[in-house]
Amino acid sequence: MFIKHYTRLLLTTAALCALYTTGYSQDKNIPKNLYIAATIPDSLKEDANAVVRYSSDEVIVKSLGHMVKKHHSIIAVLNEKGDDNAALVLGYDKKFTSIDDVQMMVYNAAGVQVKKYRKSDFYDHAAVDGISIVTDDRVLIKEHAIASYPATIEITYEKDMNSYLDLNEWNIEGSERSVQFAEYKISVNPALGFRYMNKHTQIVPEKSKDGELDKYTWHVTNLKAIKPEDEALSWLVLPKILFATNAFQFAGLPGDISSWESYGKWQLALNADVCTLSPERADAIKKMTADIKTDKEKVKFLYEYMQQNMRYVSIQLGIGGLKPFPATFVDQKKYGDCKALSNYMYALLKAVNIPSYYTIINAGTNEEPAEPSFPSDPFNHVILCVPLKSDTTWLECTSMTQPFGKLGTFTENRNALIITETGGKLVCTPKSKDTDNQFNSEAHLVLDADGGAKAQIKILSTGDYRDGYIGLSSLKTDEQKQRMIRRLNMKQPSVFEFKPSVDKDGVKEINIELEYDKFVDMASGDKQFYRPRVFDLWQLTVPVVDKRKYDYYFDNPMLKTCVTTIDLPSGFEVETLPASQSLKFSYGTYDVKYTYDAAKNQVVNTTKFDLTKQGIPASKYNEMQAYFDAIAKAQNKKLVIRRKA
Repeated sequence: MFIKHYTRLLLTTAALCALYTTGYSQDKNIPKNLYIAATIPDSLKEDANAVVRYSSDEVIVKSLGHMVKKHHSIIAVLNEKGDDNAALVLGYDKKFTSIDDVQMMVYNAAGVQVKKYRKSDFYDHAAVDGISIVTDDRVLIKEHAIASYPATIEITYEKDMNSYLDLNEWNIEGSERSVQFAEYKISVNPALGFRYMNKHTQIVPEKSKDGELDKYTWHVTNLKAIKPEDEALSWLVLPKILFATNAFQFAGLPGDISSWESYGKWQLALNADVCTLSPERADAIKKMTADIKTDKEKVKFLYEYMQQNMRYVSIQLGIGGLKPFPATFVDQKKYGDCKALSNYMYALLKAVNIPSYYTIINAGTNEEPAEPSFPSDPFNHVILCVPLKSDTTWLECTSMTQPFGKLGTFTENRNALIITETGGKLVCTPKSKDTDNQFNSEAHLVLDADGGAKAQIKILSTGDYRDGYIGLSSLKTDEQKQRMIRRLNMKQPSVFEFKPSVDKDGVKEINIELEYDKFVDMASGDKQFYRPRVFDLWQLTVPVVDKRKYDYYFDNPMLKTCVTTIDLPSGFEVETLPASQSLKFSYGTYDVKYTYDAAKNQVVNTTKFDLTKQGIPASKYNEMQAYFDAIAKAQNKKLVIRRKA
């Protein structure tokens, strides 16, 4: 009777909505069959690792700077790829946020509760990140190990916050996670100026009154799972809604975020008392730069001075997530986080009368930029903008190795908020070109008659490639070897020697010596077959798809070259030289040329790969797929040598 009772058909969507809107309670108002895996509609299982059976979020903003959020969700986990739905991580700060009524319940496929976690069962510790040495941030964490699938996870909690900048967002749907029913409710004091913005969804809220508060309610039903495409950006695909009030208060400091200008004014006031060096240090900085002729040369000198004398350490105390530590603190202690170091660089330039702008940005390769038409706080990082007469220079102040004036994939091509004397201004950071991210290499390969070989490789890298090689010198030989083999798709050498290299003017040099007991691919009679290179310049291929929906993104545009010189063994000559080829794509080229110098008994392979665009439109995906396949075929061509008669 128990199983029959709980495996009845689901209520219709209309009936579900009627039940869901009766109140916020996990006990009485949730249909029991939502806990039973057998009642999940088949249409919601397709491409899904988990199904949101029910989700309700309620946000209440009665007064400036005070927000309460209540959450209740029931999620069916269908397989191990959905295990992240059985983990709860709640960040908080004892000064600004409290968390109550935290529970996680676990049910088996039949809807029988098998585990219940209360707040006392959660791990409560500092939100350490391996960099911060002091922080007020804390996290509550609980992860349940699912024994058998499907399983259902029910989560409830309540957050009370006495500080906020914006009201965050509703991520309606995650990758490979369908939604049976979800709602989001916001009750807000109308005097605060509530705003919202849809992204990749057209749903509209129901509006009503909750006493003196304006109430907005959104709900969705029966959303099929979105299967992600390779290298598509989730923020360009998944539906969500952004929320904010024009008026806000953080750490007791009221502000206005109705425009980027007004939010910038708040940040400007926040920084006002921390952005100046002591008179003595300012005089010392002036003397250090007195003989430098141009402002740009002074900026470069002071940037490199900061890199050589300061280090990145995160300290998050009080309002430390938003306000930098004083420039005098950094000057004395020789460390700071992104805010503190950028503010320190600002103070160094201020000392020599060069204006600059403290700049907040959402960092991360291909991360979502700030939305120009929706002022809010999507930012997680700080850099510095220096508007010189001849150009605008951007400085990444947290890196001790970043070349002067180069941002890299972490912050390039992104909307950023510069904090000027008159407030905030949203601008776009520079976009790198293929020539900014170069991998230029030379390889000398000496073959022996028994099929072994020795090789010397020299690599000169800039931009993103330089970033990838900058830390290799500090690794152990075995780690260097394995990383290079994976990165370059090389054959496993019997001897690997990584030579000390230089890093000058933004160019990182790598030198490697290799020995192979067997480099030949195949030998037959008096013939030997070789891959005519030490490594492949390009390894990526992409699958064939019927119709690509979303754009395909690389980390950056790039330019790669390699000149491989191959010395044939004494007594051998070329029988078959691979054909030279020139392959073209709307956003790139691949050229390979082979020549044989009989007098030197030497083959030279010159290869160039150029990708001029970071984001490839979906309409060009099939062309790119065929292009990469053609490159793979071109690289598989064999050099055949034979013993001379």
